[in-house]
Amino acid sequence: MKEIVNVHPKNLGWIQAKLDEKEIDYLWKCIDKKQDNIKNILVGQINSSYRIIDKDNWFFINVLSELGREYESKFSNLGLRVPIANQLSYCLTDMWVNYQKQYEFNPLHDHTGVFSFVIWMKIPTDYEDQKQISITKDSNLPVVSNFVLNYHNTLGMIAQHVYAMSKEMEGTMLFFPSQLMHCVYPFFNCNKDRISISGNLSIDTNRI
Repeated sequence: MKEIVNVHPKNLGWIQAKLDEKEIDYLWKCIDKKQDNIKNILVGQINSSYRIIDKDNWFFINVLSELGREYESKFSNLGLRVPIANQLSYCLTDMWVNYQKQYEFNPLHDHTGVFSFVIWMKIPTDYEDQKQISITKDSNLPVVSNFVLNYHNTLGMIAQHVYAMSKEMEGTMLFFPSQLMHCVYPFFNCNKDRISISGNLSIDTNRI
């Protein structure tokens, strides 16, 4: 046996980023000016989800556009898969803040658009504590209170990537294809809200 080569086939992934203090402060200001409750148009079993506005496209220009270019460089330009004649830029179509309370959850779902993102602003729980709660202690699945991305491996089987929720995840942002399935599991024994932001990027059809 002269040579062994490990082959890792390409697959679409996602970007994990840590926002800086200026970016976090801007998002808190957006949250302070939250608008209507849009829980009725979202799939999540979360009662408090409010539309927020990216004033003057500050977050799109300074954060989302950079992550979009990074994704195209490292993975793929997903906009080329959209059946349009001309290559167009992206725009932020919607952004909202979630106040998740204990027992609430987001079932397995995807988003509209080309890219989506989630940002954890405030996490009052710790996974290490959550998995010791009696209702979950006997489970071998590391999902209680956590955020999970679901995808297919090369055998066509469903695989999971679990993000364990704790204070260390505050300020963390995930940027991923909108069709990537994901879910949010409930947490327990905590009366404080988990605060997160979600949003979608789409092709800017106004520039056709």
